[in-house]
Amino acid sequence: MSAASALPPQRPAEDEAALVRRVVAGDVKAFEPLMRRHNRRLYRLARATLRDDAEAEDALQEAYLAAYRHLGQFRWESSLATWLTRLLLNACRDRQRRQARRDNVVPLLPLSEHADEAAAVPGTGTEGPEHAAARGEMRALLERRLDALPAALRTVFVLRCVEELSVEETAQCLGIPEATVRTRQFRARGLLREALAREIDLAERDLFGFAGARCDRIVARVLARLAAPAGGPHAQAAALRPSPGPAASSAGAPPG
Repeated sequence: MSAASALPPQRPAEDEAALVRRVVAGDVKAFEPLMRRHNRRLYRLARATLRDDAEAEDALQEAYLAAYRHLGQFRWESSLATWLTRLLLNACRDRQRRQARRDNVVPLLPLSEHADEAAAVPGTGTEGPEHAAARGEMRALLERRLDALPAALRTVFVLRCVEELSVEETAQCLGIPEATVRTRQFRARGLLREALAREIDLAERDLFGFAGARCDRIVARVLARLAAPAGGPHAQAAALRPSPGPAASSAGAPPG
């Protein structure tokens, strides 16, 4: 008997159990709060498994439909979250098998063609605050590096580090031993650290970049100050020019 099967039945939260009973009795509207309660965690897991936003949404929809059809058979031998996770992973595996069969019949377009199509899509033309942009870039970087991990490591990382499930809960969801959860989490963290360290090494040469708009902006401001009308441009330039001798040092200019 596995460690997961030896665990006692989970006691559901009262409101969740009541919602399940209402759904089983035919109340479709009661299924909505159940979906909203589990949506984020399940979507993240599907996205980590399939590495495609649209595919993840489709798999999640299929899992919910399967859950609705079979909710009357759910016996609370595990938590509802664990049961939904297993349904989702089954839906993801089905989609991966179908995709593999399609790939054997119809070859995919080369990646370069997809890249050309993506490059042709115009941007929105709007740019948010710098901090929001930086967070977006970091999130995109993490998602790319996470997508590059093997599927077994991705799913454990998302459940443990993103959704913050316990080792025990993750083992139940994936049907693997707790020791395997710990090993995969450790391996995933190590590979992500290595990948991010390489990105940082490549970015160091561009640290505090000064080219482009910032350079143009400062040059334009200085030229505008030099051309200010007070006393004419020549007088303004002379006023900004440091005087020789001790006076320059007393004004705060560094010694030559």
